[in-house]
Amino acid sequence: MSRIGKQPINLSKNIDIRIQENNIHIEGPKGKLSYKLSKYISIKYEKDNNQLKLYKINQNKETQKLYGLSRTLINNMVIGVSQGFEKKLKIQGVGYRSQIQGKDLILNVGYSHPVVIHPPENININVENNINITVKGINKELVGEIAAKIRSVRPPEPYKGKGIRYVNEKIILKVGKAGK
Repeated sequence: MSRIGKQPINLSKNIDIRIQENNIHIEGPKGKLSYKLSKYISIKYEKDNNQLKLYKINQNKETQKLYGLSRTLINNMVIGVSQGFEKKLKIQGVGYRSQIQGKDLILNVGYSHPVVIHPPENININVENNINITVKGINKELVGEIAAKIRSVRPPEPYKGKGIRYVNEKIILKVGKAGK
């Protein structure tokens, strides 16, 4: 049984909610997002507590699966429009660097050509000191997807640790060949 779905979603005062049938539109200081709920889940806005609560319509497996998921996705939307999300990456390796050209991220990470990443319009990418990359946005899924796409250009290799990694990621290095 989902315990996550039972928890109410607390809203701050600067967030506007609009519920139309199974569609929910959330607008805050950082932007606006919308989500279409499943037909098995209903949502109610309590103005006196300034909370959103989700309810199951049926008691079957499909409803149970979607109950906690829907609550988490809506909570991530609320956090996104009020605070936003960010992922930090770090480039490690001799001669590896990155730069911003317009809105595009250009990575020089040991290939014969630079790799260009075009972010979606509501995702911001910043580069500091040519090696620290920050991906910011209001949609948690998109921020994580773009960060994973950047990391997949040159994932950290296990012998020297060169590559693109998340800031708090620990790479376990392997021991190389034993010499004679």
